[in-house]
Amino acid sequence: MTGHQDPHGMTRRQLIRHSAWFGAAVGLTVVGGEVISHVAGSAPSAAADNRPTLRFAQLSDSHIGFQGTANANVTDTFTEAIGQVNALGYQPDFVIHTGDLTHLATPDQFDQVAQMMKGLDTPHVFTVPGEHDSTDDGGQRYLSAFGKGTRGDGWYSFDIAGVHLIALVNTLNLQNLGHLGQDQLEFVRKDVAGLSSDTPIVVFSHIPLFAMYPQWGWGTDDATQALSYLKRFSSVTCLNGHVHQLFTKTEGNITFYSGTTTAYPLPKPGDGPVPKPVTLPAGKLHDALGIREVTYQKGQQMLAIKEQTLK
Repeated sequence: MTGHQDPHGMTRRQLIRHSAWFGAAVGLTVVGGEVISHVAGSAPSAAADNRPTLRFAQLSDSHIGFQGTANANVTDTFTEAIGQVNALGYQPDFVIHTGDLTHLATPDQFDQVAQMMKGLDTPHVFTVPGEHDSTDDGGQRYLSAFGKGTRGDGWYSFDIAGVHLIALVNTLNLQNLGHLGQDQLEFVRKDVAGLSSDTPIVVFSHIPLFAMYPQWGWGTDDATQALSYLKRFSSVTCLNGHVHQLFTKTEGNITFYSGTTTAYPLPKPGDGPVPKPVTLPAGKLHDALGIREVTYQKGQQMLAIKEQTLK
């Protein structure tokens, strides 16, 4: 991962605090076993004020290189999203990008998005690939650009303040649905085997790990097995991109968040035969690109969500 730092080099003895997700955007704060948040630009809660915290942000589906009427300049809207991350009022301790960094996986597109993300005011940037990042080479150009410190096809995990984060790759060996494969499933099993069941788990991937709309490939065929290794944990949060729209689903101890995009919207599930880029009326594109902030407190199943469009 050119320009990235090895996840295992990050500080582990910090407390996770406010995190805001842009693009596929979710704000999480883990403080002393609880997740606390506040709206970007507002004052944090007293609990967050009084304790050490760690903050992080998410971008997704920038599709650098896309050309079409749905967005005449994806570079500009990705630049705006980066600007919003930098204008949070604090420096995120890391930023993740949940895939489709590029539209056609060309070396020039990978170089462009890498250079743009260097403008993020954060010490760490972590990524997973989308299917557009591995169009014809099994993800090899993606790995050359962003694979440093990862395993297999680009998966990895890291720990911060007792929170365990897992980055999964489900965009290779696609039939219809996303696919993890046996090597990655075994990685997940071994990765969490030694963790205490009260360890908060955050998983991020490109394609959803739940069956959002299988007819369009919006799901992962072997996710059930991967998630079975996480059932014993009290708090599991799964974040994804790919679908270019906000969606939340809770199943038992696992809450899934599909995020929006910095590039262009896709239709709602079942609205049309295939998920093609949607061209909105003039002036409406920014309403479909945006930010979601979430407040979660330990012991509650529901999350309070605050949506903002791209400024």
